[in-house]
Amino acid sequence: MPRMDNETTAREYYRALDDDDYETLTDLLTPGFAHHRPDRTIEGRDRFVTFMREERPMKATSHPLDAVYCETRSDSQSDADEVAVRGRLLDPEGEPVVSFVDVFVFEGERVATVHTFTNP
Repeated sequence: MPRMDNETTAREYYRALDDDDYETLTDLLTPGFAHHRPDRTIEGRDRFVTFMREERPMKATSHPLDAVYCETRSDSQSDADEVAVRGRLLDPEGEPVVSFVDVFVFEGERVATVHTFTNP
C-alpha cells in the first residue's frame, strides 16, 4: 500500500468499513490495534477485522464524515500523531443511528488505537 498521511489513513479506514474492504482495513492497522468504544473494547487487529466482517450488529452502514482534526505533537517533525474525526453512523436505509467522534492514535503509518465517543 502506498504511503498515506494520517488524515488520509483515517478517511480510508471509513471507506474500507463502508465498502467491506477488509484487506485494506487490515493493512491500515497495527497488529496490536485496539478499538475502545462505549459498549466494548476490541483488542487485536485480527479480532477487530473479524468483528467488523462477521459479528457487528448492523451491516451495510455508512459513515459520513463531518470534520477531521489533526494534531501534531511539538516534538514531531512530520505527520499528525492523532486525528479526530467527527461523523455520523447511518443505517442501511440512510437513517441516523449515532453521532460519533473517533480519535485515532498512530504508530508510524498505521493506526494503533481508535477511541470512539458517541452521542445518540
